[in-house]
Amino acid sequence: MPIPPGVYPTMVTPFTGDLRVDYGALPPLLDWYEQRGVAGLFAICASSEIAYLSFEERRLILRALMRAKKPGTVMLASGHVESDPALFIREAQGFANEGIDGYVFIASLIAAKEEGEDAFLRRLESAAKALGDMPLGIYECPGPYKRLLPPETIRRMGDIGNFVFLKDTTCDVDKIKAKLPAAQGIGMGLYNANTATLLGSLRAGCAGFSGVMGNFHPQLYVWLCGHFEENPALAERLQAFLSEAFLMRRAYPADAKYCLHREGVPMGWACRSGRVLTPEDKAGMEQLMRLAREFEEIYGTAAASDTRRPE
Repeated sequence: MPIPPGVYPTMVTPFTGDLRVDYGALPPLLDWYEQRGVAGLFAICASSEIAYLSFEERRLILRALMRAKKPGTVMLASGHVESDPALFIREAQGFANEGIDGYVFIASLIAAKEEGEDAFLRRLESAAKALGDMPLGIYECPGPYKRLLPPETIRRMGDIGNFVFLKDTTCDVDKIKAKLPAAQGIGMGLYNANTATLLGSLRAGCAGFSGVMGNFHPQLYVWLCGHFEENPALAERLQAFLSEAFLMRRAYPADAKYCLHREGVPMGWACRSGRVLTPEDKAGMEQLMRLAREFEEIYGTAAASDTRRPE
């Protein structure tokens, strides 16, 4: 079962001031993404601060999202924090039971850095079999180390499970081009996590975008993924802005949460990971939001319901 092409933001977790999960903020946060035209969400991922969430918190977040999401919104989820196969398989089964559309493994937790592709594939096969017919994905997460999948490994994955999603972090269009035939050959979409190489990767055949900037202005990424062929000049202009905007991030994910708050989502910007924002950081985010609004006017991407909080 392939998933639709497009934008899959890496969803953040809202916390209260005393760092409890703010479950009440999840439905309006999900609605904010949906209003901006995303194909789906990548939930309980690294951006969600999963290393600081208990298994029960991760499960309840998924349950709240599945209850709140609109029909047609694809819900992918990870929650993968364990490196012991027995533990991460058991947790993956728990998340799959919440009715998600696809479960995403973190590549660097499947096998240690010094272990080869055979060991990686053996463990991945055991996990895939335990999840039955569940559509699966792989995230080339930078932590605890970055494990990039070579084309031959991707080809072999087609024999061991129903892999439909690859969150690619190579940040290199030539390397992406080398992976694409293998991914497409097994029916797996490659979703670029890197902004700077996004337009080039879309032209090469990537299925879309799944990265941190989907928490700031996903509507601009939706436009780029959907219109890069029909209007190449505007696509080049937007790509240049998005690359500059990526460099303006400050103390992620606190900066993303601050922007979401300013966009009208009833949530704060507290983080269990300890990231905090200075007045200078907030001023930088205000500038970023103003620039994004200018591009919204050019590309006609403003959300139908504008609930931005006044400065």
